[in-house]
Amino acid sequence: MDFSLLLAELTKGLASFTLGNTFMILVGATLIALAVLKEYEPVLLLPIGFGCIVANIPMTGMLGEGGLFTVLYDAGIRTELFPLLIFIGVGAMIDFSPLLALPQLVLLGAAGQFGIFGTLILATLLGFPLNQAASIGVIGAIDGPTSIFVATKLAPELLAPIAVAAYSYMSLVPIIQPPLMKLLTTRKERLIRMEYAPRPVSKRARILFPILTTLLVGLLVPDATPLISMLMLGNLLRESGVVDRLSKAAQNEIANIATLFLGITIGSTMIAGSFLNLQTLSILLLGLLAFTLDTVAGLLFGKFLAFVSGGKINPLIGAAGISAFPMAGRLVAQVAQEEDFENFVLMHAMGANTAGQLGSVMAGGILLALVSGMI
Repeated sequence: MDFSLLLAELTKGLASFTLGNTFMILVGATLIALAVLKEYEPVLLLPIGFGCIVANIPMTGMLGEGGLFTVLYDAGIRTELFPLLIFIGVGAMIDFSPLLALPQLVLLGAAGQFGIFGTLILATLLGFPLNQAASIGVIGAIDGPTSIFVATKLAPELLAPIAVAAYSYMSLVPIIQPPLMKLLTTRKERLIRMEYAPRPVSKRARILFPILTTLLVGLLVPDATPLISMLMLGNLLRESGVVDRLSKAAQNEIANIATLFLGITIGSTMIAGSFLNLQTLSILLLGLLAFTLDTVAGLLFGKFLAFVSGGKINPLIGAAGISAFPMAGRLVAQVAQEEDFENFVLMHAMGANTAGQLGSVMAGGILLALVSGMI
């Protein structure tokens, strides 16, 4: 037996191990630590972190042709299957009643998408091609599935940093948003109490909403149809009241399995050779800017509504106009109650939050349509 050949075979992984691999394994370990110790979006960050660690172990064969990560990527990311399955689950979890009862809140969902287009313009000025700039801008929606869907179609080469930024910033919503809320609003504004006596929403309206929304968005923004249709399918399962098993499966088993495989697969794209570069840092910073601009735009528009309504609208709910459902809505309610424990704006915030979910899908579809027609 040639022991030198045996030793070389046993140590081939170590021989190919680089400093970059070490750094990325530490990044993966950090994501796991945030998930376990801080409980920052553990359902997302834990599988992403573990996938990152495994992907940076050399010579495993999991990234090559026929390897596990390659199979998962081709089956679930390249085909957009995983994001669409997750959207069915998200739709089954969403109650659109607050938005239907107060349809004017859709304006806050629209304002919460400003950062997407502002960052797109900035990214193009920094030299990113239009397709990449559009994909980077969508990070600002703080909507992982939409970010992945758009990036897969427009800039698949940037999928790893875009997906990591979108999900990481989603987990950091409770850290990033409160300082902005307090910076841009006065205590008097945060103390505004909003009456919640909306007209009742009938079951018929709740069932017709996902159907009509799919038709309307599909006809106006066809590129957004895959996302909006799956979101509305999940909501229809919920509101119909006749397929409780399917609704619960969408919210639990289907969404959990898709999220698990999506997280591992996204983590597997965080390879040292392609991830550690100046471009990745630029994407992470631009994504943070997009998120910040979305929050700022929502708050400023909330302040405008507070002014024109004569102080009847609490501007804090503008921060819920992003797509991080239901985290952003709950956070707004928490910040309001920190000022006044008896100030209940949760339903208004949830209305703005669900509007933000719809707004991010619409924004993603509009970008797909515009950019695809220009490149």
